[in-house]
Amino acid sequence: MRARDLDSGAESWTSYDKLVIATGARPIRPELPGMDADGVHGVQTLEDGQALLDTLARTTGRRAVVVGAGYIGVEMAEAMIKRGYEVTVVNRGREPMATLDPDMGRLVHRAMEGLGITMVNDTEVTGLLTGDDGGVRAVATADAEYPADVVVLGIGVRPETGLARAAGLPLGEHGGLLTDRSMRVRGYENIWAGGDCVEVLDLVSGQERHIALGTHANKHGQIIGANVGGDYATFPGVVGTAVSKVCDLEIARTGLREKDAHRAGLRFETVTIESTSRAGYYPNASPMTVKMLAELRTGRLLGVQIVGREGAGKRVDIAAVALTAGMTVEQMTMLDLGYAPPFSPTWDPVLVAARKATTKIRATAGRPSPRMS
Repeated sequence: MRARDLDSGAESWTSYDKLVIATGARPIRPELPGMDADGVHGVQTLEDGQALLDTLARTTGRRAVVVGAGYIGVEMAEAMIKRGYEVTVVNRGREPMATLDPDMGRLVHRAMEGLGITMVNDTEVTGLLTGDDGGVRAVATADAEYPADVVVLGIGVRPETGLARAAGLPLGEHGGLLTDRSMRVRGYENIWAGGDCVEVLDLVSGQERHIALGTHANKHGQIIGANVGGDYATFPGVVGTAVSKVCDLEIARTGLREKDAHRAGLRFETVTIESTSRAGYYPNASPMTVKMLAELRTGRLLGVQIVGREGAGKRVDIAAVALTAGMTVEQMTMLDLGYAPPFSPTWDPVLVAARKATTKIRATAGRPSPRMS
């Protein structure tokens, strides 16, 4: 392996017995005019965060534009609102949070507007406009300009696999390294890879995905450390669980969205229910919406999305366990979950959705629905 000293420029060759590639991911930064202007920030590392804070400390204007409405984008919009900025989010998708189906993303949209955030959906950024001082002054689209004293890019990340590509290592459809279950790079005996630079197996669809999350990277590190050290461990895959928060709105998802299920060639039904975080008569019960996807005929759970207030987000973990176990929605209805009025209605919202999905699947198959009182 050849390495270059970044200070002196000197190059040298280094041999290895075992090689671990953990090059992470890099923020997507479109090649558009003005992207390198002062006041434009991506947020990937602690240093990026500090650079943004430094800009906010010296900027006198109070207008912020966030480009992108994924997890980073909506969280950055929240951060700007809390600091007293006038915030506009420019999003190329139909609704914020493309990790959700559009009908669930619409709930996030309404909640963000309720916080005073201006949402601009179905809109492509064409460039950033700068002032005489070289600093950003506006975000341009085909139809309008949105004034900005600071711009935050929340467009997502790509696997940082330039070195792996140059070395001829196998890459997947999303540009991430392909490994076996031991996190060994496929076809290479002594090279391992983990973290945001790899693709992982989706246990629901059976396809490879790139999911840049610290929870996965931490597990990959443990698996690789065990195997490089002479032990044996495997990483079975993921179901795509993620949770986020915008002020008091909790957003969670696991498994497949509708378009994921279509792409995987699956036939499915969807149900959506409204419920509360606690028993309805208990103080401070907050509303939540749960959407569930189930496979036709088999009733296998395919995915769950939840949008609600306090107590909503972490309920997605029930569905994540059910997905990992390959449970059907009918099996889920009998899960022995903890109940007390401060924590849940008698039927937990996830189980209410499972009941409704069971009824719909049975009706589609022409079978009588089970009696559940």
